[in-house]
Amino acid sequence: MVAMMLSSGVVRAEDDAARGPVTNLPIPRYVSMKASEANIRRGPGLTHRIDWVFQHRGMPLRITAEFSNWRRVEDQDGVGGWIHYSLLSGTRTVRVLEPLVTMYSSASDSVRANAQIEGGAIARLMECEPDWCRISADGYRGWVRKQVIWGVAADEIRE
Repeated sequence: MVAMMLSSGVVRAEDDAARGPVTNLPIPRYVSMKASEANIRRGPGLTHRIDWVFQHRGMPLRITAEFSNWRRVEDQDGVGGWIHYSLLSGTRTVRVLEPLVTMYSSASDSVRANAQIEGGAIARLMECEPDWCRISADGYRGWVRKQVIWGVAADEIRE
């Protein structure tokens, strides 16, 4: 797969090795919402129609394209559009996908459970191994299986 440069200067990622034309950072990549409310527009600019209003500070988003000061983002359901870069943060967060997820003291489900976290909760991403990620939420820290969270690539390793 390859990255495609559209005539508008927007890069659409069709490969994990694609780089944004503005930031030279990987596309796609994960970020979080810095603002507590953000307009998600149909195109990269204030003249474009608002399709969505995302209303949750810390919400994990995936950047799929860049144009000037605008980033094309999507949430865990694939809903998205263009957002001004100033409303985004490089702080990594994840969203819990299953109704109730157990956090463990290490990257194994055969060790002591630290806590349980409800589906839909947003947690800070700390580190990831091939199958597990360490997260932090409401003062609790622990390891969860990568497949039960959204906001991290399946092959991503974080130290």
